[in-house]
Amino acid sequence: MKLLFDFFPIALFFLVYQWVDIYAATAVAMIASVVQVSFYWFLHKRVEPMHLITLVLIILLGGATLILQNEWFIKWKPTVINWLFAVILFSSHYWSQTPLLQRMLNQQISLPNAIWLRLSYSWIVFFSLMGTLNLIIAYTFSTDVWVHFKLFGMLGLTLVFVVIQAIFLAKHVSPMPQTSDDH
Repeated sequence: MKLLFDFFPIALFFLVYQWVDIYAATAVAMIASVVQVSFYWFLHKRVEPMHLITLVLIILLGGATLILQNEWFIKWKPTVINWLFAVILFSSHYWSQTPLLQRMLNQQISLPNAIWLRLSYSWIVFFSLMGTLNLIIAYTFSTDVWVHFKLFGMLGLTLVFVVIQAIFLAKHVSPMPQTSDDH
């Protein structure tokens, strides 16, 4: 259910693009992102950092797309998000003893430090490559191809990467210690 919630603005963007154009799709994605973050806030009294980052970027780049009637701003959004995540993950190695990915997932899985580092760097490379691939598609192919890549290509590549990561991690995961609350 969370996956559907997270892809709600992207799915609406895709559907509206199919029926109208990129500008209407951008406006709908902006509205959907505001609704998404507001609904999440209403339910949980907090906002996920990823939702907030995406909201700010869709408002800024989507707004520039609509005001300037230039689709390149919205085409850059996936790249900016991916590169931003890569920079955040990379910089976490320097401003903390523990990489951000390890701090985020340490409660769910237990891994040796060397594996946490390898996992973190693999996500840094993945986000960097996804941002670059988005630009290659955007500048090389039609807007139609880019929109389809944005929904299906990026989602598909991310799922493949996650499966590969899961297979890699399965070899290294240590059982989590049992607490008195576990049954």
